[in-house]
Amino acid sequence: MSQVPPSWQHVGRHELFPEAGHDDVARFDFLANLNGFVSGTLAPKVRSAYEQEVKPAFEQEQGRAPRDRHEVRKAMTGNTSYQIWSAARRCSMEMRQQTGRRLVLGQIDALLDKAAKRNAEPGLKLDPHIQQPRYAAAVDIHCMPGGYHSELTANDISAGANYDCGIFATTGGMLGRYNDGGGQALARWLQREHADFKPKRILDIGCTVGHNIVPLAQAFPEAEVIAVDTAAPVLRYGHARARSMGVDNITFRQASGEQLDYPDGHFDLITTSMFWHETSAKALPRIMNEIHRLLAPGGLTVHLEQPQYHEGMDPFEQFMRDWDAFNNNEPFWSVMHSYHLGDMMRAAGFSDDEYFETGIRAWVDADIFPEAGKGEEDYGRSAQWTAFGAWKEAA
Repeated sequence: MSQVPPSWQHVGRHELFPEAGHDDVARFDFLANLNGFVSGTLAPKVRSAYEQEVKPAFEQEQGRAPRDRHEVRKAMTGNTSYQIWSAARRCSMEMRQQTGRRLVLGQIDALLDKAAKRNAEPGLKLDPHIQQPRYAAAVDIHCMPGGYHSELTANDISAGANYDCGIFATTGGMLGRYNDGGGQALARWLQREHADFKPKRILDIGCTVGHNIVPLAQAFPEAEVIAVDTAAPVLRYGHARARSMGVDNITFRQASGEQLDYPDGHFDLITTSMFWHETSAKALPRIMNEIHRLLAPGGLTVHLEQPQYHEGMDPFEQFMRDWDAFNNNEPFWSVMHSYHLGDMMRAAGFSDDEYFETGIRAWVDADIFPEAGKGEEDYGRSAQWTAFGAWKEAA
């Protein structure tokens, strides 16, 4: 099977998506192939350097193998193969952000006009009094200048547009044409494993531009869906994006998941997708407690994340996964992926009997990977995410 990523020209173009020319496509294609080279060619060399050079030297000096990812990182810091891989990966992230900003800011007035027309429709609720949490405002997450929340102009949507147009290149199309692979995978998992579950009210926390809540809203068209985030630019873009795609049962609301004004037991389904690793250790339990309060008896909360660091995971693998915490402006990554998920849910009020943890195979769009075949989720290219959550005990 070819490992060449699909061209960025195959990205899903909705009404709000920035218009691109030949050179824009070429820039994103370069990034996609650079990322493929970094992960497919350079990363194995880092593993070889560890096994053949760094680990033996550590064992000779210490009389034992490295105990954990922290010892591996300290030992690997001066290794040339690691330095080359790390520098190339960091550069690719910075280049992704600048490529997206160049595309978006060059047509910002047209994008603002399109968004304004869609956002005149109901379903967008912004609160100018919302304070950005320190964990969201303290760093330029993913090397994205200004993060999700910074506004360059009135009614800005540039952060959302930049976020939207860059993911396809970073992931090599593995999240589908519309970068909604997480939501697609979750919707299919619910259909396959819990076909009788029909939530009437759905809450998505940390929705950014709504990539992963749109497939759930489409899967449950009769449901009332609330998508919350603290950042106005991504909410403006997300609401206009969803409306342009014909999805009108989502309300995008500027609010903090730490404290929401809905009554106890209001939602039947509460979700997050790749959210917790961008959340501080102090905020995480508050949000989990709020989820437990808001979830209806018999309701479900489920969360998609990268795999946790567990005792059976090779310390070198943990070290490689931990790269984002130190080099990609993801300061909470390392701590979050060290948590015992069951303990985290139990502390929020869920019992052991209610808790579950499973793997959900990432959905990949057969329109861009035709070798996938129809209806197949696991064909060798897709990643597996950790899905964890709980059913709340019925009253």
